[in-house]
Amino acid sequence: MRYGKLMVMALSLMAAPAMAADQGPSYDKGPVWDFGQIKTVDGHFDDYMSWLAGPWKEQQEALKKEGYILDYKVLLVADPRKGEPDIILATKYANMAAFDHSTAEEYAVGQKIWGSMSTANKEQAARSSIRTVLGDMVLREAVLK
Repeated sequence: MRYGKLMVMALSLMAAPAMAADQGPSYDKGPVWDFGQIKTVDGHFDDYMSWLAGPWKEQQEALKKEGYILDYKVLLVADPRKGEPDIILATKYANMAAFDHSTAEEYAVGQKIWGSMSTANKEQAARSSIRTVLGDMVLREAVLK
């Protein structure tokens, strides 16, 4: 009799992970983060940080007010290796659908924030003298249950 109870307990412990898997996923789809990877040109770190604290922050606040983004952060890399960014620009979106706007709508919002697109393009090109965009990563956060 005792052997039978031990066997039932052992089988139930082995089945617990399988039963847990049958209860659904262990996470939900969370917000989406965009991480821009920036490498400042030697001697221009403070220049770029000033631009971030001014026009870039104003842009992010406007996008937040319009409901396009949820949040943003500037992250500094403590000791970047060769070819790595020294600044990460993090922008938080509600979900992947936040990226699905018509080009006309994006231009209208851009014009509201920056004025003319040709001016915005010239200003972006001018920043290439103080920084290089190394890449960009779009990641979805997994919210663990």
